Amino acid sequence: MTDNDKMQRPDAGAVGMAARSVDLARLVQALGHRSIVLVGIMGCGKSTVGKRLAQRLGLEFVDADSEIERAANMSVSEIFAAHGEPYFRSGEERVIARLLREGPQVLATGGGAFMSPATRAEIAERGLSIWLKVDFETVMARVRRRATRPLLQNPDPEGTMRTLLAEREPVYAMASLIVQSKDVPHETVVDQIVVILAKYLFHSEDGSVARTSLSQLRPRQ
Repeated sequence: MTDNDKMQRPDAGAVGMAARSVDLARLVQALGHRSIVLVGIMGCGKSTVGKRLAQRLGLEFVDADSEIERAANMSVSEIFAAHGEPYFRSGEERVIARLLREGPQVLATGGGAFMSPATRAEIAERGLSIWLKVDFETVMARVRRRATRPLLQNPDPEGTMRTLLAEREPVYAMASLIVQSKDVPHETVVDQIVVILAKYLFHSEDGSVARTSLSQLRPRQ
């Protein structure tokens, strides 16, 4: 299956109409105990979009980085500075594995979380992964607004970001679904997610709104 097959990028007006036609209660029921897990590079909108998606679906929103900070009583930047990235990643794996046992929920993960094979396996078993894909220019415009990204605290943040994207995007592409995250209203991105989730979760059922409205999308098998 190609990325285009899993990616949601239709006209915003059309996708908004389709999203309003989705039976949200049925969507959540079809989700069962699985968590909707948002993955992608820092600045792609996982937390901001995730909060709105959770509100739309009537689910709890959980930010994995916030849970890590709460458990460690330190910020992510402080953990990186005091203990290094390998230590942080080990804790991240454990926290995400625990959170995935508490679904259904909308779970926003850190930018490097999906790089862990153990975490990807946990997500595949207990969740549904959605990659919020973003282009370089958009993500740099966003991350410049915050000076708390530990991996970008160096003389060449743009070069670092290009390297991270090159390394991580092939892994992010393993996500079950892909949604393009652009500089549009957050509710528009939420609409896209609702539509592609409905298509994915309802594809085996007859008479689905998602099936008739979104036939151009084929869920990953």
